[in-house]
Amino acid sequence: MNHSTSLRFLPRATFVGSGILLLECLLLLTTGCTVGPRCDRPQVPAPPAFRGADNAAVSSPNQGSLGDEGWAKVFNEPELQNLIRTALVNNYDVRIAAQHVIEAQAQFRITRAQEFPTLSVGGTGIGADLGSSALGSVGSGFPSGAFAAGSFNLSAVWNPDFWGLYRRQTEAERAQLLSQVWAQRAVRMTLVQQVATGYFQLRAYKEQLQIARETLNEREESVALTHKLVYGGSNPLSDLRQAQENEYTASAQIPQLQEEIQQQENALRLLLGENPGSVAANDANALAPVPQNLPVGLPSRLLERRPDILEAEAQLREANANIGVARAQFFPQLSISGSGGVGGSDFSQIFNPDSQLTYGIGTLTQAIFEGGKLRGQLRLSKATEEEMVLNYRKTIVTAFQQVSNALIAVNKQRAAREQQQKLVAAATDAARLARMRFRAGATSYLEVLTTDSNLFSAQLNLVDAREEEALSLVQLYQALGGGWQ
Repeated sequence: MNHSTSLRFLPRATFVGSGILLLECLLLLTTGCTVGPRCDRPQVPAPPAFRGADNAAVSSPNQGSLGDEGWAKVFNEPELQNLIRTALVNNYDVRIAAQHVIEAQAQFRITRAQEFPTLSVGGTGIGADLGSSALGSVGSGFPSGAFAAGSFNLSAVWNPDFWGLYRRQTEAERAQLLSQVWAQRAVRMTLVQQVATGYFQLRAYKEQLQIARETLNEREESVALTHKLVYGGSNPLSDLRQAQENEYTASAQIPQLQEEIQQQENALRLLLGENPGSVAANDANALAPVPQNLPVGLPSRLLERRPDILEAEAQLREANANIGVARAQFFPQLSISGSGGVGGSDFSQIFNPDSQLTYGIGTLTQAIFEGGKLRGQLRLSKATEEEMVLNYRKTIVTAFQQVSNALIAVNKQRAAREQQQKLVAAATDAARLARMRFRAGATSYLEVLTTDSNLFSAQLNLVDAREEEALSLVQLYQALGGGWQ
């Protein structure tokens, strides 16, 4: 139940005299307080340096950060740059995020409009020509001939925001708009990471397919040689079957890799906002080693660079403003409306000063009993703010963890790739020696089969290691907040 009072001011002269005084008082009221707590950024201690591999402290206080670089400087492959450029224009998630910003801008304008008075203008007019024959059927109480009447009025309604209800709602919508802006930039950052990841994975699949085809050619030659030796009586039939087994192992790998390639191309085309199709990924240097000693900056700067942290802060400010909205509804709400106009029984007399009419109404409403609704709204807004504080802190701690994980990955993936290169070199030489011994009749084909299988696996694993090292750079760049500029 609401309790309200209404004040009416008549006639016009009385309203004009007292209305000026009332307007001055209301202008003073509008400079009143804004209820609700002030929003302060929660203090989250940042470590002095990032944790790298083997507990090494990693920071670059005197340099910029990799996250400050544009994506075109980090990813130098022209094919990848073209893909990222196309995706940032056509990707559906980016375009949807842009629409969210436009929607938030419109909602902000709608909410902010509550702080201002509303004005409306209107008018009415009527005219008729009643002849004597028409009067006969109606009666003798109406005058004969033509007559006209009309009016014109201007009205205004204003809800003074003494307690800051509308200002707090506008503040909440402004924070929501800012949150959508940062969310859009986070989508752009994630898109750069997704395209780069998909490109490196596609390039790895293609390199593995090339290795599988080269291996298949070598094994087909080995089967042909073994066939001659077996049917010439020099080797047992088991050598031929083992050679064929080795051949089919490589040939079975080819359609699996082709499947991975075509599905990965489709995934990239989706990121580009295009229908399924092929994607160019032929740069032989795409999986090059990651540069050493990459600058990472100071951990404290990460709070100003990562869009997801800034988005979480904007969400916290929105929740804080909603506490003020809930508190303001405990206080009386004032509404003032006024209207002025002219009218007359003849169009020529409508704007006659004697036909003016002016009035104003003031309404004061105070909630008395609402079944605990207002207290429930206040409790909900406070709980939401506490949740957003925890979410803000968690986002920051997660960001530190992601940078640390990426630094560890860069270091360890480089070491793994170096060891895998040594393994491939050893396996290549072992396979060469085994074939020489087999041709000289010093060993069975089983040794050739074993060493050749080991080499094939080592070559495929080396491509995986190079891919993982390239992806560690993508991971580090995203963790440092790069890619949305």
